[in-house]
Formats: sequence, structure tokens, C-alpha cells
Amino acid sequence: MSSATNEYTEQLADILTPEAGLIADADPVLFGRALARALGGAMTNPAGASRATLSFLATLTDAGRATANLMLGRAVDGPVPSDDDRRFSDPTWQRNPAFFALHQVYGAGAGYLRDLLDEARLDDASRAKADFALNYLLDAIAPTNGLLTNPEALKRAFETGGMSVIKGLRNMLDDVVNNDGRPRQVDTSPFTLGENLAATPGKVVFRNELMELIQYEAQTDEVHEIPILCSPPWINKYYIMDLAPGKSLIEWAVQHGHTVFMISYRNPDASMRKTTMDDYLIHGPHTAMDVVAEITGQDTVNIIGLCLGGALTAMLVAYLKAVGEDRVNSITLLNTLLDYREPGELGVFTDMGTIERLEAKMEKTGYLPASEMRGTFDALRPNDLIFNYVVNNWLKGEDPPPFDILTWNADSTNMPAEMHSWYLRSCYINNELAENEMELAGQHLSLKDVDCDAYIVAAQNDHIAPWRSSYSSTQLLGGNVRFCLSSRGHIAGIVNPPSPKAKIWLSSTTPPDPYAWWEIAEESGRSWWEDWSEWIAERAGEQVDARLVGSDAHPPVDDAPGRYVRASAD
Repeated sequence: MSSATNEYTEQLADILTPEAGLIADADPVLFGRALARALGGAMTNPAGASRATLSFLATLTDAGRATANLMLGRAVDGPVPSDDDRRFSDPTWQRNPAFFALHQVYGAGAGYLRDLLDEARLDDASRAKADFALNYLLDAIAPTNGLLTNPEALKRAFETGGMSVIKGLRNMLDDVVNNDGRPRQVDTSPFTLGENLAATPGKVVFRNELMELIQYEAQTDEVHEIPILCSPPWINKYYIMDLAPGKSLIEWAVQHGHTVFMISYRNPDASMRKTTMDDYLIHGPHTAMDVVAEITGQDTVNIIGLCLGGALTAMLVAYLKAVGEDRVNSITLLNTLLDYREPGELGVFTDMGTIERLEAKMEKTGYLPASEMRGTFDALRPNDLIFNYVVNNWLKGEDPPPFDILTWNADSTNMPAEMHSWYLRSCYINNELAENEMELAGQHLSLKDVDCDAYIVAAQNDHIAPWRSSYSSTQLLGGNVRFCLSSRGHIAGIVNPPSPKAKIWLSSTTPPDPYAWWEIAEESGRSWWEDWSEWIAERAGEQVDARLVGSDAHPPVDDAPGRYVRASAD
């Protein structure tokens, strides 16, 4: 893989957000109506529409003048810049008058439509949908997506004697037949579960109808007394926390002397349509805690929860407090929302009408299909996750690169209908957990009762769990909280081994305002893994002899990564 390709795939890790599928319903009718309302609304504002039109005509005039100068051999800058758009980075867009003019007209037209949208009088929900629809439309009709209007693709065709066109056509036909018409994002062939993905040695020591529990083999002679239980999301599979050797949080924890257990959830099918969040709580981490206690002889655990698994972790501790059980020593929440007032880009899908349409779809199947979630997630970042691959795979005839994070991302899961509907309404619509109104498994949950120590990690560029929203957890939880802001995005902020690129911000205090915290936070050139290792070591008890895997009551039943993780979606 070339250095440029490697750099780009690393950048993709910053924007990967499979959790977009939680509320995925990119219904073209709904978004088309929102866009039509927006443009119609602009027409009811004649003054604003006139300003936008005059600005558009002025841009076209300037573009025409710049094109004429370029034809006369004079170096010029057009009114539409290309410096910040990698699609137009090829020098041909600036040197060839025809391509220069095409880029200028496209940019002027895009600016005009956005100006008209700005002049429309819309409510926030309609405006968000209209923005989404317009941006997707503009990305789709970009001249870079056509063979004859993409100079890089044309050069590639000439260099290969047309073979790139033939291979690109073959790639496109294969994707139409075998990939739901979407260009492939990754070459998954170099990766195998249990070998170079989800490869930390361990055994499945428990299995029920909802989850498997993996215990990892010790890699040190001594381990801390208090074990770690990992609570992953079930939107995608657990092994983003055990991605690959050298990039695995699980491996890191095991090598730092912890006994680590991981929940691996079953991929839902129609038989799980009535599975509730109560079921996930009781038959997931609650049951896992019982097994961990029996194997290790320890009454308490430290829990690491990621995204939805982090929200369930907070719910679990609140539930345990409500029933009088004090079994959690500390929690670590990674890119987790407990307060859903500002859910980032997913807010475009959280109006009641969209959720009701989604519920109607799930009623037919019993679950939300992974393929539908993937499609909507891609639509959130169409240039990076759709049209980039249209250009590379279909126009240039290139193969997508191998990349472990994208391979994990493609290994997606379904979501059971009843649990999914409850989660969307209770959290995204009603914000019940933060508002102290949630009931789960027959108990009222209060986050202030979660009084164990907490380590919260947020990612600076996370657009699904914005760090400021994640920060609000510091005010909701009842215990001592250490907040760590990591560089990178939603996924790359978690797959964050020590490296020269790693960066975190920390402060000894957590004022109510996240911006006040930012003003006093100090930057450190470390990974959050390193800071967390010191924090968790202080809360993991004394050193004891390394434990064997399993027990008489819970003997190993399978090698890690287990059976459930191998089940494909749909």
C-alpha cells in the first residue's frame, strides 16, 4: 500500500461511525421533500433569493473572465478555490481551460444552491434534512464522478491503454451483483478472525442465547486482583477493542497485568425481534459479572464500556445500585453518550417521523438489517465512503486497499426491533437517562447513584458522540471522574496505541462547562491508553498469581474469538 493510500485510510478511521446505523433511515422521499421545501421556502423570500442569484451571476462572470485569461496563457485564480477539496487536487483542474471552467461552474452552482438554502425559513429538523440531501446531491453530481470529466481517470486510461476502463467496468459489475451496487471500500482477503483480527489468545467460558463471554489468557506471571469486564456495542462486533496485534486495547490490558473478559453479542435475526434492553442488561453484562465472579473469586469488577456498550454500563451500575448490589469498582466509558441533547450528526435522523418509518420497516423483518445501516452511514460521508471508491474502483480500475478498521467496519450486525425502538425513543427522543426518568428491568435508574470512580474518554473529532456531549457525563455521574480528550475520531480515538501522532488533553478538575474545561486542560503527547493504564492500575487491587482460563463450573467451550462473532449479518 502506498504512503498516500496509507495516509488516506488512516484518515478514514477518523470518520468511521457505524453507530450511524442506530437511527439510519436515509429515506429519499423524506429528504427529497425537505430539500424541495427548502428551495420553495427560498422563493418566498424574494430579497434573499435575489441576493443569492446576483452573487451566483457575479461568480459566473468572474469564472468566465478567469477562463478566458487561462486560454490566453495567463496564470489566474478563479472565484471558486480548489485548495481545500482533494477531489480537485489534480493540476489539470487549474491548467486546462475546459476542466478549469467545469470546476468553476460546478462550484458556483453548488454555492448558489447553498445560498438559497440559507435564505429558506425552516425549522431545525427540516433544515438538517435539507442540508443532508443537498450535500449528498452535490457530491453525487460532481464532475469528478464521471470518466470523461475526471482528468485523473482519463490519464489512467491512456497510461494503461484502456485496461483501467475495462477493469473498472468489471469492478462495477461485480459490485452490482455481489455488493448491493455499492463500490467496495476494502480488500478483506488478508484478514482472518482469530489470526490477525480478534487475535488475542483466549477462550469462550460461557454462552447463552444473547452473548458469549471470552476470558483472555494471562501474558504476565502476576495479575491484578480485580478483573476487567469489557462491554462493547452490539451495533458492530466487539473486536474493534481487539482489532489486531499492536492495535488491540484488550492485548494492551492483558500485557499490563489484567485478567480481561469480553462480551461478544450474538448477531440478531428475526427470532430476536422481541429482545429488549432489559434482556441486554440482565443476560448481557449482569450475567457476565456472575460468571467473572465465579471464575476469579472476586466480588467486584472494573468495566470498560464502548459507545452503546458504555451507555449500558452506566445503566447497569445504576440498576445494581437500585437493587442494592455494589459490584462495580470503576467504569471506563469510551466515546459514550449519556446525555443525548446534542447527538452530533445523527440528529438529522432523530425526528419522530423518521423513527416511526424505521419502526415500520423493522416490524416486517424483526430487526434493522445491517445492509441498511451501512448504506445510511456511507451517505453521511459520501465523498469519502462512496464516491471516492467510485472514482478509484470504477473509473480508475483500482482495487480497494486492505485495512483492518475498514474490514471490521464491513463486518456489521443487525439490531433487534424492540430493543432498537426502545433505545431510539428513550435516549435520542426523550433523553430519559440524563433527565433521571429511565426505568429498566423494573428499576428507576439514577446516574447520580453511579458513585464509583469513572474514566471518560472522548475523541476531539468525533461527530457521532461529540466530545462536548460526552463531557456532560462528568456532571451526571455521582463519583470521581477523570475526563480525557483524545485526538482523532470516533473509532481511531479508541484504536489508539502509543505513537508519535498520539495526543490527549487532561485536567484535574471538571467544571460544568466543557469550554471552561478546554481552557484549563493540558496537552500531552501520549495515548489515552498510557494514561488509563496508570489510572486503572490504582483501582485494580494487589498482584496475585496469574489465573487459569475458566473454572470447573465454567470450563472453556471454544477458542476465542468464539462462534457468535463469526455469524454474518442479513
